[in-house]
Amino acid sequence: MLALYACITKTETEHPKLKGYIGVSTTNTNYFAFSDGSPYIPIGINMVGPDKYPEGYPDSAFVEIEGWMKNLSANGGNYIRIWLSHRFWDIEESAGVYSQDKAERIDRFISLARKYKLRIKITLEHFRSITLEENNQPWATKFIYHRSRGGKLDSVRQYLASGEGRKLFLDKLDFYKRRYGADTLFFGWELWNEMNAMKGPEDSVFFSWNVDMLKAVKERFPENLVMQSLGSFDTESVRPIYQKMMRLPGNEVAQVHRYLDPGAPMPVCHESMDIIGSSAVEELLSYNLNKPVLLAETGAVEARHDGPSRYYKVDTTGIMLHDILFAPFFSGAAGTGMSWHWDSYVAKNNLWFHYKRFNEVVKGIDPILERFDHSVVITPELRIYRLKGKNTQLLWLRDKTSTWQSELADHQKPRQLSTIILTHEDIGLLNPRPVQAYDPWNDRWIEIQEKDGYYPIPSFQRSIIIKTILEN
Repeated sequence: MLALYACITKTETEHPKLKGYIGVSTTNTNYFAFSDGSPYIPIGINMVGPDKYPEGYPDSAFVEIEGWMKNLSANGGNYIRIWLSHRFWDIEESAGVYSQDKAERIDRFISLARKYKLRIKITLEHFRSITLEENNQPWATKFIYHRSRGGKLDSVRQYLASGEGRKLFLDKLDFYKRRYGADTLFFGWELWNEMNAMKGPEDSVFFSWNVDMLKAVKERFPENLVMQSLGSFDTESVRPIYQKMMRLPGNEVAQVHRYLDPGAPMPVCHESMDIIGSSAVEELLSYNLNKPVLLAETGAVEARHDGPSRYYKVDTTGIMLHDILFAPFFSGAAGTGMSWHWDSYVAKNNLWFHYKRFNEVVKGIDPILERFDHSVVITPELRIYRLKGKNTQLLWLRDKTSTWQSELADHQKPRQLSTIILTHEDIGLLNPRPVQAYDPWNDRWIEIQEKDGYYPIPSFQRSIIIKTILEN
């Protein structure tokens, strides 16, 4: 208890603006809140670990890692996700034997997150097999658990079902509990990355393991959120698994993964990035879960996830990242969409400024008190995403003709929209008065005056946001 108290006190003393633990708001379960009830809107990215670094020279990796964290924080980001099972961080040198050096790397990462005020979602495991015969993906194979490598297991199914397998998970969990306790810096603990990528995720062993481990993690970290993730929602066959997992007792955050994937069976995964993100959020909201929804992993890939998208190298403006950030929140999610490819896309193209642009829109907005209703209106020119709250209405006007296909594949320049007008009803006002427009591509606010019963929208490309303070 003394060690836990010291950890919490240090966090709050160093950063007075941190307002305690993050949980689900007790007054509006669609959103997150700090312990003091103030809102927390996750604005962030997946940053699971460095993929390329000289073995034995972790300092060089930390130069890159700190650069990512610094740029995200400087642009209004407040959330990152790490895989503790990533080879750079994984403390297990052999089954049940932990590396002090790797633990100190994690300590160093946590210190950097504290420095840059980035809340951490901690993913505990990601492997899908313990032999290549089970799943021919070396990066997702935990070889050290197999009998041939000194472990006690024959298969990943045995890991889930046996006492020996469960002990491996719980012992490591207890190690993290002793070392870190519940920290206000942690957004929460995620059991696994895309656990249904294992074979046979629909059976009782798989779900009973999740029920038990969600409970076990919560018992050890009662002040932090606990959650689970599933693979990309890109085929109809995953719907019943998603529905069951998101409803499991103890799964406190509804998360979905979905990518722009030209090889995905679902046609929606070939659409404009804003539709991909919006539809994923709408799917989970349709389950009536009474918990926050996050598009927790997204981006663009080659067919069937065969590497990062070829279009990243030409998306130097960040049209896909813009949609990744804005579409989920404007569709009812509790935060931005969380991009994958933090290194090969966001950092490589220096697109961090998009986080500042999103932060500019939600600055001063309390979604808990607003109790936003969300909707989408389709016009010949636009998709208009609407968040209507108690005091504020936000409209995100998205040009339908500007897509990854038109700009990145066909190399067409975005058109200039200069004749868009909105009515009082569209804007949400009964009486004429000025409203604000924000151009996220040029980072500027513009005041709009009513004219002859209409509001002429400033000329824009791709998208623009309209903010209205409503009459009460």
